[in-house]
Amino acid sequence: MSKVYFTDFTCRDDGSRLVKLRKLLLAAGIGDIDFDGKFVAIKMHFGELGNLAFLRPNYAKVVADIVKEKGGKPFLTDCSTLYPGSRKNAIDHLDNAEINGFNTITTGCHVIVADGLRGTDETIVPINGEYVKEAKIGKAVMDADVFISLSHFKGHESTGFGGAIKNIGMGCGSRAGKMEQHNHGKPNVDADKCRGCRHCAKECGSDAITYEGNKAHINYDLCKGCGRCIGACGYDAIENPNYSTNEILDRKMAEYAWAVCKDRPCFHVSLVMDISPKCDCHGGNDVAILPDIGMFASFDPVALDQACVDACLKSEPLPNGVVAHSCDHDHNHDHFHKANPESEWKATLDQSEKIGLGSRSYEIVEIK
Repeated sequence: MSKVYFTDFTCRDDGSRLVKLRKLLLAAGIGDIDFDGKFVAIKMHFGELGNLAFLRPNYAKVVADIVKEKGGKPFLTDCSTLYPGSRKNAIDHLDNAEINGFNTITTGCHVIVADGLRGTDETIVPINGEYVKEAKIGKAVMDADVFISLSHFKGHESTGFGGAIKNIGMGCGSRAGKMEQHNHGKPNVDADKCRGCRHCAKECGSDAITYEGNKAHINYDLCKGCGRCIGACGYDAIENPNYSTNEILDRKMAEYAWAVCKDRPCFHVSLVMDISPKCDCHGGNDVAILPDIGMFASFDPVALDQACVDACLKSEPLPNGVVAHSCDHDHNHDHFHKANPESEWKATLDQSEKIGLGSRSYEIVEIK
């Protein structure tokens, strides 16, 4: 079984979560990696402007400081988004990171947008997977000698939860790579539910949504199948008629994560806190669905995600969150499915283990 190291957020006698995080990382073995003279990519999400659930830069600095102490050259990185927003190109993305507090002083290292100015700088990684033959990964990610994922573990409208595997697989994909992962199916509009609010059209990066009679219509010749409109609709008027689509997205994402991690040293950290029901890619966030749980670290991203999932499923929903108000009795203990009913999150872990990215069997080592 893989070892997953854990510490909770309890800090008494003026203790610090940052001190606990450092202690966790060292106990989990991050210091055993040969960082000397190596470029080290620390992959994380800088949060869409308006979102306040993303990880604070202080946590990134703990990781970067350890890397520098060991002689490494760390940089924070992410790739541009497929949809419009504040991270759709390198210039906007860097501005976004600065506004949200990520700079050389707060993090101790530089921020590099891995897939370049327009999201087209990519490395083609042959993997010959079941769903992906060649993964398209942001070039700076693949140029690094060592890869570290620093993930905010939360819900997600398409994949159920977003943890290490999503941070790596979807997050490190170039724009073309993200499109490849999303393109299996395309959404459908239920006209009876559509209120004509136009939120979906504002989120569409392909100009595929127009309005006729105050009802949304999708041009499937333009639609890329990214599913962003599904998350944008507050009235459940946009749905995925192909129920296998999210499962295939999960499996492609797992294969992309394997492309990033194979053949080089990797280490993974997840903070299970501010567990919003949807992704940090939204320009806002709902209240948390579960209480803060703690910090996890492992060399195995699959074991890490499984441990985080299990900890979440054991927790009682918070009273003001969407899970507490869900009437989905068939998934009474599956908080992620209740928050996002069309998700098929188990496929991510299943495919990841199947291709050898890691093991779902784990042993928790608690650090006080």
